[in-house]
Amino acid sequence: MIAREGMVPVAAAFATGLVIAGLILMIPGMPRWVEFVLVPLFLPGLGLMTAYFFRDPERSAPPGSDLLILSPADGKIVEILQEEEPRFVKGRVWRISIFLSVLDVHVNRVPASGIIRHVSYKPGTFRVAWHPQASTSNEQSQIGVEHPSGRRILFKQIAGSLARRILYRVSEGDTVKAGERFGLIRFGSRMDIIFPADLPVNAKTGDRVRAGVSILGAVQPISSESAESNEGIIGNP
Repeated sequence: MIAREGMVPVAAAFATGLVIAGLILMIPGMPRWVEFVLVPLFLPGLGLMTAYFFRDPERSAPPGSDLLILSPADGKIVEILQEEEPRFVKGRVWRISIFLSVLDVHVNRVPASGIIRHVSYKPGTFRVAWHPQASTSNEQSQIGVEHPSGRRILFKQIAGSLARRILYRVSEGDTVKAGERFGLIRFGSRMDIIFPADLPVNAKTGDRVRAGVSILGAVQPISSESAESNEGIIGNP
């Protein structure tokens, strides 16, 4: 299955391959072995490579996914750390950063069920996606979901040195379920997921994860102590 965002690029790649193959055949005196090698290479090759990049396999979320935090992207976890997030989650958080190579599936999936409370786009630089500063300085989307428990989870599509096109199709007020598709980043890129630091983490640096399938953590109700310490900041940003 091809991601719908990839239909036009895949068609364009096949058309380009057809044109190149036709031009090769028109060159006078072209050796037969070149025709047998280059024409099969360009005719389907560009289209097949592009189709492979935009592949969108069917997946099912694990049981109990409404209470889980799932990976929003395929790739390798390159960083897990605690930091402050003052705008949406508001407080001490875990940040898990996932690097997507050009060989990974690039369709992104919602990490937790709830209501979309925040959507924004931030232009920026195009550092390599595994650079520590890419999380704050690179072009990115920021999407925040509020779980029925009241917990807030933020996830970011971050462009890398090759990825120059971030695509997402959610809006504030949308109701979403963990594991459903929401967007795509073209070519090598990065995905950050941010959630409260008092929630458990079920991952470690170096793990390979799959969007909508791999479990990164679990959503727990806000305790009375957390509610008191965060009083006045649980509302909309």
